[in-house]
Amino acid sequence: MASASTLPNAALQASKAALSSALAENQIKTPPANGDVPLEDGEIQEVDMQAQADNIRTVFNDPKNFNVKHPLFSPWTLWFDSAMTKGRNLPQTPMTAFPQTPQPQTPGGLGHAAQGWMEDIKRVISFDSVEEFWGLYNNIVPPSQLPPKANYYLFKEGIIPAWEDDANKNGGKWSIQLPKDKNRGHIDKMWLYTMLAAIGETCDPLLAEGEFDGPPQSLITGVIVSTRPQFYRLSIWTRTAPTGTGGAEDDKLRERIEAIGRNFKTSVLGYADAQKLQGPLATEVEFLLHKDSEKKGKQTRKIVV
Repeated sequence: MASASTLPNAALQASKAALSSALAENQIKTPPANGDVPLEDGEIQEVDMQAQADNIRTVFNDPKNFNVKHPLFSPWTLWFDSAMTKGRNLPQTPMTAFPQTPQPQTPGGLGHAAQGWMEDIKRVISFDSVEEFWGLYNNIVPPSQLPPKANYYLFKEGIIPAWEDDANKNGGKWSIQLPKDKNRGHIDKMWLYTMLAAIGETCDPLLAEGEFDGPPQSLITGVIVSTRPQFYRLSIWTRTAPTGTGGAEDDKLRERIEAIGRNFKTSVLGYADAQKLQGPLATEVEFLLHKDSEKKGKQTRKIVV
């Protein structure tokens, strides 16, 4: 018997509503039982909705034997690299086989440095449903057990996790750096919540509130967790960023970017809005343009929440 779900009530209710809707829209014409009168042409067999609902198993109530999938808004791809695996064929994860990393399809190609880096990064898997995500998550090494200088990159399918990709080159990233000794017990949960916010399209809280010329598009392109000898780093990448030149459009974009950062700090990582994280090796939740990330040792523009 499946164990009781520990998901929040709102998530359970949303799941049940989705299943009920799917059942209503996909009524199955069942064959008559022995002794029943066969259906005539055009006649629809009455469906026992409760019986069908009892046969449905989702990842929420049976994580191993589910038979229903919940599609995500977008397909995603998980990538991995590590200093321990550079020049080797496989990264240090418990998976047994990996598809070959594709050549970048970004128009105009990537720079020489990025192309060399792409030879070491490995594409683990692509997925487009809640169930496939959990199947992946339950079978990879958590960040707390990764070796130093290892990275997981979870990006929307078709986007290379590199600054030079067209989807990223005009954007930036929110990031936080956390001392390893104090956060080894928390980093796995933080990374999980960051991934869930990304694939659930909740990283960008003003997405549904903004005014758009066409269909609203999330500013989020991907999320990253990095392990280093003394700290962890979590990042959320955006496809665009305020330039600081002023004007109504730039101010509106800055407001939206700041909302992403505050949501990352409070709703995803669980810190208080006004909480300061200063300390050795620690940083606040900071936003930096990708273009400024290249200015090592020079003046850069940061947004801090």
